[in-house]
Amino acid sequence: MDYITVKQPAQAEFVEKKSRFIGYIRPVQTKAEAEAFIAEVKARHRDATHNVSAYIVRQERIERYSDDGEPQGTAGIPVLDVLKKEGLTDVCAVVTRYFGGILLGGGGLVRAYSHGCKIALDAAQIITMCDGERLRAQFDYSLYGKVSYILPNYQLKQEDADFSDTVTLTLLVRKTQAQQLKDDLVELSNGQVNITVLEDTFSEF
Repeated sequence: MDYITVKQPAQAEFVEKKSRFIGYIRPVQTKAEAEAFIAEVKARHRDATHNVSAYIVRQERIERYSDDGEPQGTAGIPVLDVLKKEGLTDVCAVVTRYFGGILLGGGGLVRAYSHGCKIALDAAQIITMCDGERLRAQFDYSLYGKVSYILPNYQLKQEDADFSDTVTLTLLVRKTQAQQLKDDLVELSNGQVNITVLEDTFSEF
């Protein structure tokens, strides 16, 4: 099933009433990866007043947050809510705060931590990861023109091409189109394209 996550690690910062907020975000696939990222940010900002965090992991069905000393409900939950409202999963966010001497109040903290997460998200770029099938297609050089002609009709990535005794292409195709691609390759070649399914995976198409 398709899911939404972030494309890359990113950070962004802003200042609110002299408090400095730094938002960090990165894609993760396990609880261990998320916890390691949180620990990494905390180590980088040992002198920070707070390192508030939240993460969502798809396969382990985990949602976690930490206020890290801020008043309950003013920090971790707002960060988690930003992730959930965007429909994200396999993602971890940390918002670091350096206190500037002026109290923000409960509502101010909610807005600040939400904004810290949101600007980091904007920098990371939200993407949709789709079910994909990685396959290998091997065929004679005489078929290369025909095969190359139909490939642009599909949502796929050509990951590798080997030109030796025969042509061997490694393709990652969107799962919903994989069977049609295989059928078309067989039909256009009269069964002369040798297709091997390598694995199911996820990818941005």
